Amino acid sequence: MKALVKPHRGPGLELHDVAEPYAGPGEVKIKVMYAGLCGTDLHILSWDDFAQKHVSPGQTIGHEFFGEIVEIGDGVAQGDRKDELQVGNRVSVEGHVVCGRCRNCRAGRHHMCIRTSSIGVDRNGAFATYVTVPADNVWVQPAEIDPELGAIFDPFGNAVHTAFQYPLTGEDVVITGAGPIGIMSALIARHSGARHVVLTDISDERLDLAKKAFDGYGEVCLVNTARQSLEVVQERLGMKEGFDVAFEMSGNPRAMASIIDNVTHGGQIAMLGLPSAPYAIDWNRVISRMITIKGVYGREMYDTWYTATTILLSSKPLREALRTLITHRFHADDWEKAFEAASSGTAGKVLIDWRNS
Repeated sequence: MKALVKPHRGPGLELHDVAEPYAGPGEVKIKVMYAGLCGTDLHILSWDDFAQKHVSPGQTIGHEFFGEIVEIGDGVAQGDRKDELQVGNRVSVEGHVVCGRCRNCRAGRHHMCIRTSSIGVDRNGAFATYVTVPADNVWVQPAEIDPELGAIFDPFGNAVHTAFQYPLTGEDVVITGAGPIGIMSALIARHSGARHVVLTDISDERLDLAKKAFDGYGEVCLVNTARQSLEVVQERLGMKEGFDVAFEMSGNPRAMASIIDNVTHGGQIAMLGLPSAPYAIDWNRVISRMITIKGVYGREMYDTWYTATTILLSSKPLREALRTLITHRFHADDWEKAFEAASSGTAGKVLIDWRNS
């Protein structure tokens, strides 16, 4: 079968013919249909410090994907019950494989497992014709979630996990960073009944992508903060005390400083964006204004998945808005073009089609 692998320690990837995997005990084998490109994949391509700590030569990468179960290993429950897996199920997959034994796992906080092994990062992934994963990580999708939407369920789960850290109904919400996950979280805030939803970036191309996603869906205030400050935006919207809730999706120190300056006393901040280096925060303002800052990682296993599926099933307009975020599609043989598009800084979600690989 074909697989996109890290051939050696250093920059680069190669499309290889490799042995087809089989489903071992407790595993399922999936025929990959679509796989989404993530910033993590770009880090692996460039072989930065993160990649050097996790990826081994010869390893297949890729962790955002949708496919069909073609084989079920020993010890995996099978049958007619809806919660049991069957050959032919179409599925998304939770990319974090957890130990099940640490304190967090045994308390049901699997997304905080201290021994997490990530599909496509620490172990073989889904940029391939087939992939095997633990059966517990499989999420069977209803028919309304088609293969393309199913392939971006991982980042959508990130957005859901971040957005629902705090109540949103009737609140004024600001999101910094109009990448796909930032736009997704803005859509969720609008879906959840926020009063004002403000989405910022310094890229007009990113903001144009957000505008397309919100076309016909609902009201959003799009702001290029290179030209306009959040203080001016608040005045224009008639806000008097600052934003109630903020999602920091960019990893940019200036964006975080702007949030802290513009949330109300008692404001609540959820941080998903990963900075490239440590940066200073005005802790005096955080303390004196009693601001809550909460780090967010991955998805809650599996409460986020239930919530994400339920939201999409309840709203066809939201499903269609998410679909606009898929801006590029490439066959597996054209993987280099896919990575070029993802690296451009202007693309939305980039999908690689493995169906005929």
